Amino acid sequence: MRLKSLFIATLLSMLCILGVSFLVFRAISDRMQRLTIDPTFNRFDQLQLDSAREEYEQHGRQALQDYMGRLDHTFHGSHYLLDSRGIDLVTGDDRSGFLPKPPETIARIRHQGYWTIAHRAPDGKYWFAAVGPLGRLHVWDFLPYYFLVIGTIAVIFWIAAVGVILPIRRVAASIAQFGHGDLSVRISTRRPDEIGQLGRSFNVMAERLERLIVSERRLLGDISHELRSPLARLKFAIKLARTSEDSNAALDRIERDVNRIASLVSDIVEITFVEGDPALRGAEAVPITQVVRNVVCDCTVEAEARCCRIEVTEKLDGEALGSRELLRRAVENVLRNAIRYSPDKSTIQVSLEREETNAIIVVRDHGPGVPEDTFTRLFDPFFRVEEARNVNGGGSGLGLSIAKRAVQAHHGSISAENASPGLRVRIVIPLVPEVNP
Repeated sequence: MRLKSLFIATLLSMLCILGVSFLVFRAISDRMQRLTIDPTFNRFDQLQLDSAREEYEQHGRQALQDYMGRLDHTFHGSHYLLDSRGIDLVTGDDRSGFLPKPPETIARIRHQGYWTIAHRAPDGKYWFAAVGPLGRLHVWDFLPYYFLVIGTIAVIFWIAAVGVILPIRRVAASIAQFGHGDLSVRISTRRPDEIGQLGRSFNVMAERLERLIVSERRLLGDISHELRSPLARLKFAIKLARTSEDSNAALDRIERDVNRIASLVSDIVEITFVEGDPALRGAEAVPITQVVRNVVCDCTVEAEARCCRIEVTEKLDGEALGSRELLRRAVENVLRNAIRYSPDKSTIQVSLEREETNAIIVVRDHGPGVPEDTFTRLFDPFFRVEEARNVNGGGSGLGLSIAKRAVQAHHGSISAENASPGLRVRIVIPLVPEVNP
């Protein structure tokens, strides 16, 4: 049987616990009755038997009758001293029906509204017997206890409902609301327990998913926008090639637009690869200095074509845990961006240094920089400063975004600031801790 409500499951669990507790307490009570209470009453019965026997043997039948009368008055029952056959020593009546079957020597019985006690002397010559009515107990005599138990169950159930079940339902409702498309939903909780941890974990997950989904939606929108212009020009160039006498000029225009689309698709594939976070799947120790040297060597030809020079300052000896290819792409995109916007015959400065447990890579150009209000969007996909786009043509606008995602895949950070003149981009990558021999 599967219960679909946590309320019902909790209530049934409490009732089961109550039932098991009742059985356990009953077993404990029976054990205490056998080991403690019954032996005490047996010793008390033995004392009464010895007292009655003493009265009978030393003072006769009348003294025994008086003693038994005092017992009857005190305990509200009938008390007897019997011989070994069960004959009443006061009246001579046969009361053997009060005695247990051999070999029992002690009996304490409750039956049909009466209690019966029988206790034999150690030498077997006498029996002490007592009979009396049981007090009548009514159901309403136990009502306060019933209400106490019911009230306790209700309070515990209310605490469980308020403290556990309702918060879990709120978490489930928030998750369902998030699943239906409300990406802004969050769980407000300050609980330090597992439910609070669940809520905070959901908030972290929701924050990441919202950022990822919004980023992907923006990316798709930007891709459609970026492809619209070259595709429109390409379509116009094809029509022009069919009607123009100078087909080579039209083909050159088609080639430029095809190359632009190919470059854009290549960058989109690259940013998708970075999003896959391969650094976490096939991590290796990567020497940062060697990666930067290789990137500088690859970009030197491009810099020399613009009559620029790359100046490298190295003060770093360490390794990062991650992907060599991702780190190379991060540094290369930043460096190529610096080369693209550097003026002719200028110097691009690349420095490497260690700051505590991090590698710091700084790339600085001497270009126009960027407006202060654009720094928050500088690493967004397809974002390009308008002046740079108009003057230099710009790239696809994915270079710095790819660099940012590659750095984040290594649990690092990337930032930019104006250097007056130029732009300074700072990359922070955690290093592998050094092991002292």
